[in-house]
Amino acid sequence: MHNTQKITADLTWIGGSDRRLALFENVYPIPHGISYNSYLLCDEKNVLLDTVDSALHHQFFANLQFALNGKPLDYVIVNHMEPDHCAEIADLLRLYPTAKIVCNAQTQKMLRQFFALNLPDEQYLLVKENDTLCIGRHTLRFIMAPMVHWPEVMVTYDETDKTLFSADAFGTFGALNGNIFADEVDFERDYLDEARRYYTNIVGKYGPQVQTLLKKASTLNIARICPLHGFVWRENLAWFIDKYQKWSTYTAEEKGIVIVYGSIYGNTQNAAEILAAKLAQKGIKNIKLYDVSVTHPSYIIAEAFRVNTLVFAAATYNGGIFVNMDNLLRDLITHNLQNRCIATIDNGTWAAVAGKQMREEIAKLKNCTFIEPHISLKSALTETQITELEMMAESILETMN
Repeated sequence: MHNTQKITADLTWIGGSDRRLALFENVYPIPHGISYNSYLLCDEKNVLLDTVDSALHHQFFANLQFALNGKPLDYVIVNHMEPDHCAEIADLLRLYPTAKIVCNAQTQKMLRQFFALNLPDEQYLLVKENDTLCIGRHTLRFIMAPMVHWPEVMVTYDETDKTLFSADAFGTFGALNGNIFADEVDFERDYLDEARRYYTNIVGKYGPQVQTLLKKASTLNIARICPLHGFVWRENLAWFIDKYQKWSTYTAEEKGIVIVYGSIYGNTQNAAEILAAKLAQKGIKNIKLYDVSVTHPSYIIAEAFRVNTLVFAAATYNGGIFVNMDNLLRDLITHNLQNRCIATIDNGTWAAVAGKQMREEIAKLKNCTFIEPHISLKSALTETQITELEMMAESILETMN
């Protein structure tokens, strides 16, 4: 049975949600599921914009056939050919063998690699920057968006209804629960954290490329944004675009402190807890603590993008940084985090090297400033080091001003 929703008179959402998948891209936990959005634009010619993940095979085809209502499918636009958006293309072409694939040259190459599509060249309509396709009342413009977040990505702009089909940009983790529009839910309260986690982990490395897309988009009159994951935006677009502006320039959304610790027997955790208490006593309210062995790195990376000040506390382990902290720091470097104030605490009983190695790794982050003093514990916190924690709290307080 079909499950479709109208966006405009001519545009229909024909996607769906997967609440069974545990890990997105087999990496990121998605406890609230994920949506896969596909859109059908009907005019003199009928255009499908992207397909869905194979998990939604039956729902997708039921939706598409209902929305077409017996009409032919003329074009399939592939904005992003990652398999969670393109898995159904081979079956789609078996059902609609005359449909033309609209994509760029790099997408064509990848489609052939992934799906061994033996289509004649004339069944492809290859597009470049600012090429247009008129389908009747609607004119579609194609804008290249390489590395947001794959190299073949493009976005499609409907010049008639001022709709931006934004590929993976402006998406969010989480299944849709009936409402497909962001203004129908309390997005800031219930979904912003997952939108941030989606952006920072999936696209966060590519801030300069996102900036390029935002600059292109700023020249367009956009009435709605239709991403491939999450909600359709038709109100308050400037607020969400501003989030992307901050995230893609590695600008903290707010002044706050995230303390991340990797502790074996609780002593490093104790130092982190005491530091948090001292910061609270100084009037700081925006403090979060995370145990790196409990919290998945994707959540901590999102938090690191949110606030301006970070504290990393870790024990030495096997002659290096505590394993989960080591993995987190490398992940932060991979995701290109920048422009933060960072304090460090290390702990070692013998051959303590975690502090030195942590700071060497953190130094790879651009435009980040170390907060002094660095604190080194010898197995457990001593009374004299309470003073050091007090000094660190004072230094951190200065970053809040």
